[in-house]
Amino acid sequence: MREIVVGAAQMGPIQRDEPREAAVARMVGLLERAAREGCGLVVYPELALTTFFPRWTMTDDAEIDFWMEREMPGAATRPLFKRARALGVAISFGYGELTPEGRRFNTSILTDRAARIVGKYRKIHLPGHVEHDAARAFQHLEKRYFEPGDLGFPVWRSLGGVMGMLICNDRRWPEAWRVLGLQGVEMVLLGYNTPATNSQRAAEGPEERLFHHRLSIQAGAYQNATWAVAVAKAGVEDGHPLIGGTAIVHPDGQIVAEAAGEGDELIIHPCDLDATVFGKRTIFDFARHRRPEHYRMIVERTGAVPPSGADEHSHPAPEAVGTK
Repeated sequence: MREIVVGAAQMGPIQRDEPREAAVARMVGLLERAAREGCGLVVYPELALTTFFPRWTMTDDAEIDFWMEREMPGAATRPLFKRARALGVAISFGYGELTPEGRRFNTSILTDRAARIVGKYRKIHLPGHVEHDAARAFQHLEKRYFEPGDLGFPVWRSLGGVMGMLICNDRRWPEAWRVLGLQGVEMVLLGYNTPATNSQRAAEGPEERLFHHRLSIQAGAYQNATWAVAVAKAGVEDGHPLIGGTAIVHPDGQIVAEAAGEGDELIIHPCDLDATVFGKRTIFDFARHRRPEHYRMIVERTGAVPPSGADEHSHPAPEAVGTK
């Protein structure tokens, strides 16, 4: 048995005027609770230090850069790293990253139990749009403020297993999970800030959003025989609701722990990394069963291209009969 007791540390909303220090104090409180429960790893959400600022339209670079971290740890986050080191608990969380070259990424990191950063991932599947769209109920400007990640989908040997990270929208893309799976990933750490409504589809409310969230993480875990730890920032943030649904998913695809509310909440589960072995050696034994020679379209084509020509069984529309 290779067991890691994991704490999924859901965070309630962070309002626009809430300083990083206040968010970090909440993170430390969750960390201390997790340590008392024997956790060796605590996972926090995407953009855990600030409000979900891509909902706001900003044009001034200095204003945008205010939401980014120039170093990690920095002045605001050092107390979290110090406490994690003292407690001997590994942590993973997301933040906006500003590189020395002035590039911006939606980033997540993983530390070891000594609070040393051992892994970094930059979000690849950025949702939303670039320019302000007055027709939307609210904005989702990740494509404006971030570049697509440039690190690929790496994994790391840490905490006795093979660890990987995804961020929010990545969970909806099976290619992301499969690239991690092809590297033998045994636990995927995933933070998210997901609006409770779709800005372009008013009928898609929180129940459907939670359904798609669970569907994505359960399918990704099952189809790659990996644990998944998916952690929300939830609740009404700056007047805009975010879904909860923080969950730990077994390699068989079953949710084994799930948050009950939308505030700061800690869910805990002992995760045996050896539970990934059965799936990796049977139905998802990639070396025996995959047929990559038939998958070339996945990497050669971006958009969907339907076949040309009409369906042989189709008939012209009634109004078109007898016309040119």
